[in-house]
Amino acid sequence: MAQVSMTVRMDAQLKKNFDVLCSRMGMSVNAAINIFANAVVRTRSIPFKISANLPEVEDQALREFREFKKMVAASDRPELTLDEINEEIRLARDK
Repeated sequence: MAQVSMTVRMDAQLKKNFDVLCSRMGMSVNAAINIFANAVVRTRSIPFKISANLPEVEDQALREFREFKKMVAASDRPELTLDEINEEIRLARDK
């Protein structure tokens, strides 16, 4: 089968880290990219999960906000008005 060249742009530090890891696994970067491409073609999908909402990446404030929102929804409390929200913020800042 005919071979072709492909150019990929990536962050210099990422490439350096990728080179080192591939070397430690006993393969070239070229071999690793070929393994990835073959897996994509074979499975017709990316062979790993891609997600923007990984829980370990979310910061603590966002997790706490989501829990608070669930708690408020479960308690059937009405949503706060803008004035009530501003008062809560003012009280928190005064602490």
